[in-house]
Amino acid sequence: MSEIFQQLSTIIIEGDEEKAPELVQKALDEGLAPIEILDKGLLPGMNEVSARFEQEEMFVPEVLLAAKAMHDGLQVLRPHLVETGAKPTGKIVLGTVKGDIHDIGKNLVGMMCEGAGFEVINLGFDVDPEKFVAAVKENQPDIVGMSAMLTTTMIAMGYTIKALKEAGLRDTVKIMIGGSPVDSEIAERIGADGYAYNSPTAVELAKRLVGAT
Repeated sequence: MSEIFQQLSTIIIEGDEEKAPELVQKALDEGLAPIEILDKGLLPGMNEVSARFEQEEMFVPEVLLAAKAMHDGLQVLRPHLVETGAKPTGKIVLGTVKGDIHDIGKNLVGMMCEGAGFEVINLGFDVDPEKFVAAVKENQPDIVGMSAMLTTTMIAMGYTIKALKEAGLRDTVKIMIGGSPVDSEIAERIGADGYAYNSPTAVELAKRLVGAT
C-alpha cells in the first residue's frame, strides 16, 4: 500500500501530468481512502517540490509541471473527497490587479495552494477592484490574494482593499499580496494581512491566515 503512495509522490515531483490522474484512479480502484491518497501520496510530493524550490534545486518551469500534475490528479480525486465530507483547507480568491497582465507567478501560487487543499477561484489578470468585490460576495472566500509585477500597478492593491472596505467586506476576508515590487512594508501600509515573496511562502502564509498550521 505504501508503494502506491510513494509512486504518487514521485509522479508529482516529476511533473507527470498524464500519469497523475491514472495513478489516482488506480489508488481509488484499489479501495484506498481519498483522504489517504491526498495526505500520504499527493501532498508529500507537492511538499517536496516546495522544499526543493526553496533550496533552488527546482526552478519555476519544473514547479509549474509539478503543480499541473497535482491539479490533474486532484481533478480525479476531488469528487471522492467531497463525497466523504472532507472539507477544503480554505477558499481563496486570486487575481493579478488592474492594469497588470502578468499571471505566471499568480497561477503558480494558485496551483500550489490548490495542492495544499485550498479551493481556489482564479480571476485571471487585469482584475479591477469591483471584480474582486463581486467575487468575494459570490464566493465568500477566507482569503483574497492579489499579485502585481509592476510598480505602476501595485497601487491597485490599495484601491482594491479600499473597495472591499466600502462594500463592508474587508473584515470578512484575510488579504495577502505578492509580486516583485511589493514587500511586507507595503503590505502593512495598504492594510493587507500578509506578504509572500514566492509560491511556497504564499502557501504557508495562506495556511497561517486560516489557522491551518
